[in-house]
Amino acid sequence: MPTYAYACTSCAHAFDAVQSFSDDALTVCPECGGALRKQYGSIGVTFNGSGFYRTDSRSGAGAKSTSSASSKAESSTSAKPATTTTSSS
Repeated sequence: MPTYAYACTSCAHAFDAVQSFSDDALTVCPECGGALRKQYGSIGVTFNGSGFYRTDSRSGAGAKSTSSASSKAESSTSAKPATTTTSSS
């Protein structure tokens, strides 16, 4: 079950409450009876590895280096002179 952070708007009392998704949000401060407000913080998630950045999804640099490498290999094999053998009978 998720943990929600609450803070009172009257007395600034802050606390965490473990609630189900289907439970209603808390509205009354247990300390002073004032109005509560949910607190939202940053999420502790980091994305590591490939596929999470703009440059990872582009075929720009990676595809060009691969295609240029294969074209260099083709040109080096086609630049060799053809040798023919003849047999005399």
